[in-house]
Amino acid sequence: MSPVDRYAVFGQPISHSKSPRIHQLFAEQTGECLDYSAREVFAEQFTDVVTQFFAGGGKGLNCTVPLKELAWAYAGLKTERAQRAKAVNTLALQEDGSILGDNTDGIGLVTDLKSNHAINLSDRRILILGAGGASRGIISPLLAEAPESIVIANRTLAKAEQLVGEFSEQGKLSACGFNELNTQSFDLIINATSSSLTDELPPLPNALLANQGNCYDLAYSNKATVFVRWGLEHNALKSVDGLGMLVEQAAEAFYIWRGVRPTTATVIDLLNTERH
Repeated sequence: MSPVDRYAVFGQPISHSKSPRIHQLFAEQTGECLDYSAREVFAEQFTDVVTQFFAGGGKGLNCTVPLKELAWAYAGLKTERAQRAKAVNTLALQEDGSILGDNTDGIGLVTDLKSNHAINLSDRRILILGAGGASRGIISPLLAEAPESIVIANRTLAKAEQLVGEFSEQGKLSACGFNELNTQSFDLIINATSSSLTDELPPLPNALLANQGNCYDLAYSNKATVFVRWGLEHNALKSVDGLGMLVEQAAEAFYIWRGVRPTTATVIDLLNTERH
């Protein structure tokens, strides 16, 4: 009997991850045989642990906070969207032994926003909170939807300005510090900081969300995240977390690894049922 192909998600923290459950459901749905686990990996361990994983027969990895930019540096080959993002959330062993890096976050987010939540992105004013690896993966796909503008707000202004310098040729993009948000309002606010993992919020003015605006947290939890609660308190039309994005980006990773594209709607529905 041939050994079962091994996959995993690396990150820190990781105990809350639903990725093993998602890939188990994908495997059952598609008839693929694989093992997918979650492992806490700190940034300083990353290179050694990834090398050991693939040397030991591992076939593919997902990388989450705080490892996406390290995964980008690790990958010997990169897809076009990974090159643009300079952040990688999916590593795949190739037949020649090389490691391909891809970023499925952006397509996962856009698919969830448009297909699962019916949130229109065209001609909308979008605010992204945070300028780390999570933001890198979503800027290009969001700009491809032709929003009116995207503002990146970050505690350290220089990091937001760096992203604007890298991506501004793709659309109208600007940067500001959190303290400069008082005079602006947005149709969609996306929390790409890790603040929800510690139940904290960036300092957000009360008038930040436009009438009929939406809020989206890239993080997810069994209970409403602090940012999802903030959106509801400020009369968001929809204020949702990133569970759907997680499933959609996982489906893209599964396709990269296995060449089979799973159906996501039933998995999202099941996971939503399981967390209530």
